[in-house]
Amino acid sequence: MKREQSIAQVRWDLALRYRLIETVAWWEGRLTTHHLMQSFGISRQQASKDINTYISEHAPKNLTYDRQLKGYVPSRQFCPLFIDDSASAYLHLLNQNHERAPHIEGLALAYAHTEVLQVPDRSVRPEVLRPLLKACHDGLRLETEYVSFANPTPEVRLIAPHTLVYTGMRWHVRAYCEKNWEYRDFVLSRLRGEPELLDKSENGREKDGDWNTEVTVLIAPDPRLGPAQKAIIETDFGMCDGRLPVATRGALVQYVLQRFQIDPDKVQAKAAAQQIVAANLEELERWLYR
Repeated sequence: MKREQSIAQVRWDLALRYRLIETVAWWEGRLTTHHLMQSFGISRQQASKDINTYISEHAPKNLTYDRQLKGYVPSRQFCPLFIDDSASAYLHLLNQNHERAPHIEGLALAYAHTEVLQVPDRSVRPEVLRPLLKACHDGLRLETEYVSFANPTPEVRLIAPHTLVYTGMRWHVRAYCEKNWEYRDFVLSRLRGEPELLDKSENGREKDGDWNTEVTVLIAPDPRLGPAQKAIIETDFGMCDGRLPVATRGALVQYVLQRFQIDPDKVQAKAAAQQIVAANLEELERWLYR
């Protein structure tokens, strides 16, 4: 308990350095002062001090100095305090830092053997995003122009935004729509002009029932697959008893299915092409857009 409290009290800038120390040591196997110097633009003296402070004050058993390698290596008792040591966490780090990591000693080694598919985000203009952020933060109504497939001509909408959502392919904002008298999703790249901030809204996030409803999407192997094929899928997705529960919100069910490439209105002719399904699709029906 005391150790957790001391970690929580670490300054954010030091915590970032300690995270790099653990990441490089654990995944690359060798840590030097150059890693910190290159990543944070600090002196060798400061980098050495950070490593020594990490060892003496937080993790005395995590690192040992290897004179032959001229660097610190993780000990057999290594137990990370500032990072998640799972493979998925490290791969997520590589994805997040794709542009910067090749210039960071340690992570650069991994990037020499890593390629991340970059899908350009849809265009979001700063003059649209800034008032949206303020409206979400302060609970304000907002007047904007919006286009859609149903109405491609810009139409004035009065909305009360509460949360920005990234689906993996695009950004949208969850907001109360005064035209339709309900909460809806508005794609940021389809907002036109410069949104105008108005007064306080009575329709905040707490009244958005679909947003506040916790839902579990159960992902399972296509039932048409054979036992051996199902076993492969279960391992691929880390399923337990043939199921992968994905916790989400009612308002986000459709996007979860899209991320898993599950079309609730279409079944692939071949099970090998379908591979996975939503096992509780009937329960999710009310949150699907038809």
